[in-house]
Amino acid sequence: MDDTHAIWIEKYRPRTLSDIVGQPEIIERMTSYVRKREMPHLLFTGSAGVGKTTAAVALAREFFGEDWQMNFRELNASDERGIDVVRNQIKQFARTSPFGGSTFKILFLDEADALTNDAQSALRRTMETYAQTCRFILSCNYSSKIIDPIQSRCAIYRFRQLSHLAISEMIKRIAQDQKLIVSDEVIDAIFYVAQGDMRKAINALQGAAILDRAIEPAMIYAITATARPDEIEDLILLCLSGNFEGAGRMLDQLLYARGIAPQELIGQLYRAIIKRDLPDSIKVKMIDQLGETDFRLSEGASSDIQMQALIAKFVISVKG
Repeated sequence: MDDTHAIWIEKYRPRTLSDIVGQPEIIERMTSYVRKREMPHLLFTGSAGVGKTTAAVALAREFFGEDWQMNFRELNASDERGIDVVRNQIKQFARTSPFGGSTFKILFLDEADALTNDAQSALRRTMETYAQTCRFILSCNYSSKIIDPIQSRCAIYRFRQLSHLAISEMIKRIAQDQKLIVSDEVIDAIFYVAQGDMRKAINALQGAAILDRAIEPAMIYAITATARPDEIEDLILLCLSGNFEGAGRMLDQLLYARGIAPQELIGQLYRAIIKRDLPDSIKVKMIDQLGETDFRLSEGASSDIQMQALIAKFVISVKG
């Protein structure tokens, strides 16, 4: 496939466990499973874009070699959440014999936290019944949504958000392959918008590369519809100085002229306020107000009114 049309998150997806960055302890334990030719059921938990699916596929590749696709199946539980998917698709795969002399097959169930409780109970019974011929890898964002009987049958791996070093390593690798000019400032911008999500980081780089081979930080913020850190800082300073009109104008600029989503702006404000050196009394009020606005928006309240009200509350917090 032509590089201009290739999706970089797939083109540069690690094929082996050793290529995966940012999760050294987990990869070390996965490698020991391959070495011993044995593994328990696994539960991968962590936020999006941190390597859960990549680790599962790489593990299958190293276990089964060229026949890996015959002994590995990936299902997305969020597509079919009910008990039927367990009774039909999962059970059918689990009960058939492994291919090519392998002792077991691997079924990878992505977004397992989307399964209903009844479906999870049926899955637990399937995991028990076919444990000799099939190992299950469950992936989820929140392990608390997986029922305890399943958790107790799995070795749990918590994938952390990727560090600046891990994202920097991958971005530099891609930039070199694609002959892009990427400065440390660009990598900082990519890390800021990605928040530990490798998919976001690579997509941001590819989006910017379409515009120019010499990447600039401003391009990263523009294509990801993210406010620059200095803009967030200016907005907070206007609120802290009691300038409601100035803060309101800047808010309008970010929301409407720049097209930044209200929830994204709330997330950026939260990250900036947490890091700021502010009196606890003011910081506590501002974070409380962010949480209330975020909840109201998730419940369907008017974003225009809620975002202006948030700025008003910030100003009142300082004056009060």
